Amino acid sequence: MKNHSPFSTLHSPLDLMVATYGQVKNRPYAFAVLPWGATEPHNYHLPYLTDTLLAHAVAVDAVGKAWEQYGVRGMVLPPIPLGAQNPGQREQPFCLHARYETQKAVLNDIVAALQGQGVTTLVIMNGHGGNSFKPMIRDLTIDYPQMLIALCDWFAVEPQQGYFENKDDHAGEMETSVMMHYYPELVALETAGSGESRPFHIESLNKKVAWVPRDWAKTTADTGVGDPSQASAAKGKRFAEVVTAKIAVLFDELVNRPVYSAGA
Repeated sequence: MKNHSPFSTLHSPLDLMVATYGQVKNRPYAFAVLPWGATEPHNYHLPYLTDTLLAHAVAVDAVGKAWEQYGVRGMVLPPIPLGAQNPGQREQPFCLHARYETQKAVLNDIVAALQGQGVTTLVIMNGHGGNSFKPMIRDLTIDYPQMLIALCDWFAVEPQQGYFENKDDHAGEMETSVMMHYYPELVALETAGSGESRPFHIESLNKKVAWVPRDWAKTTADTGVGDPSQASAAKGKRFAEVVTAKIAVLFDELVNRPVYSAGA
C-alpha cells in the first residue's frame, strides 16, 4: 500500500478511485468505507484537500490491512470533500462550506445505493473535525434498518501524546507528519506559518462549559492551530501504522462479530 494518491494509475480492487468494473464485478465485498473530509485552507504549507486526502489514505491503508491480515474485503468509496466550516474560515478564498442538510442528502443517497446492492455495512472515515455525522446516522439507521453505519474519526483513534511534540488541532504537527508520510510531494513545510492561535476571551468557553463555533479569522492568522515545525514523515508513519492497524481490527469485528451479545 505504498501509493495512496487518488491520482495513482495503479489499479486496486479495494479502492474505487482506481478500481475497474472487471476487478469488482465478481468479488463479494463485506463492507464499504466512505472517506469524508473538507475543502479548506490548512496553514500555508498543506493543500486545501488535506482532510479529504488523509481520510482516503487512511481508509485505503486500513482496508488493505483488513484484507491481508483478516481476509475481510472492503471497498473504499471516492472521498467526499464537502465539510462544515466555521465563520471566519468559510470566508477564506475557495473554502467550501457544506450545510448539514447537504451532507445528509449526499450520505442518504450513498446509503440507499449500498443497501440496494446488498452492502449493508458502511464506515464513514471522517477527516474533518467540523463534520457532525451522529444525528445523520441515527436518522439513517431508522430509514435503512438493514444498514450498519459506523463513524470513525481517524485522527482521534490514537492519542497524539508520545508521537508528537506539539498538540495538533488544525494543520499542525500531526496532520503535517501524516501528510508527509502519505503525500510528501504535497507538503511545503518551509512555507508554514507558526500555527499560533488565540483562545476565547470567555474562560467558560475555554473550559468547555458551553460550546460556540470559533471565528477562525479571530483565532489564527495563518488558518493553522498548532505548530507544524517539528513534523516529519517518520512520525507520521509511526502514528499512521498504529491508527490503521486499529481500524483494520474494527473492520474485521464489524463484519465477523455481532454488535451486541446474545444476552443483550
